[in-house]
Amino acid sequence: MTTPPASAPPHAPALGWSRRLLGSWHVTGVVWFRSAYWLMTWASDRTLPGFVLFFTTAFFLALRKIRTAVAKNLEPVLGRCGFWERQRRIFRTLHAFAWCYAERYQYLQGPQRFSMRVEGSEHLESATRSGEGLVFVTAHIGHWETASHLMPAGVDREAHVVREEELDSRSQEFMQDILSRNGHPRYTTHFASDDPRLALVLKSALRQGHVVALQGDRPRAGGRSLTVTLFGRPMPLPVGPAALARAASVCLVPVFSFRDGRRSYRVWVREPIRVPADVERDAAVAQATRRLAVEIEWAIRHAPHQWFCFRQLWP
Repeated sequence: MTTPPASAPPHAPALGWSRRLLGSWHVTGVVWFRSAYWLMTWASDRTLPGFVLFFTTAFFLALRKIRTAVAKNLEPVLGRCGFWERQRRIFRTLHAFAWCYAERYQYLQGPQRFSMRVEGSEHLESATRSGEGLVFVTAHIGHWETASHLMPAGVDREAHVVREEELDSRSQEFMQDILSRNGHPRYTTHFASDDPRLALVLKSALRQGHVVALQGDRPRAGGRSLTVTLFGRPMPLPVGPAALARAASVCLVPVFSFRDGRRSYRVWVREPIRVPADVERDAAVAQATRRLAVEIEWAIRHAPHQWFCFRQLWP
């Protein structure tokens, strides 16, 4: 069923007294954004692994709620386990996130240094054959930003990348500045909002044959969602990607980027999802969103420790 707009991002890290106490030093605060960017600017390939390990360990010890969320979210994927295996799962996930987070800034500064291997190129060829616009939809798995930037380049199209705003306003300002300074002339970055004009801009771009890249696994505050099934559990997904694809008469192309090693990523293109135009709108959007849920579940199973959902989804 479709749920009404939420008052807070359902899958974002839980905020509370710690954010009020720590301010900019909270895990969502601008201090960590600036620190990571500074480290990526100055750290060498020899010293970076030490920094990543240090911060992984520090956050592992400090972030109790996130530790609990990671462990609980992985149980439906990997099964129940004992105490030490649970700690290993948590640490491995946080370590993978630390690497992806670090390389996020390196990628913005020098994407040519990264190695990208594309799997499922036949699906990409199938989707681009008609020349119509495409909605690339990804999830918070691995280095999702490489998928958002690489795939439009692979099809040589104008691209519109839609990002969620950061939870901290100063972090948001910092990211806007970084993206503007490291942008690409054929890429336009949009930030998701309640402004209805954004949907019109994206729809127009798609009808001109452009690409829109966005995330499809986290309902945003103020957005509508559909409760689907993920690993046998209820999971709300945003209906926006499927609704946009139907409105513009284009298909959804699920894309996931997995980290293989140091500045090495494997991007998987999955079978395109066509949102049927001859079916009632809500039913068509729901059908496509459920198919997207299947692809997201596949991606999580493929690399469970690269699934970066830091809020507990199920009891």
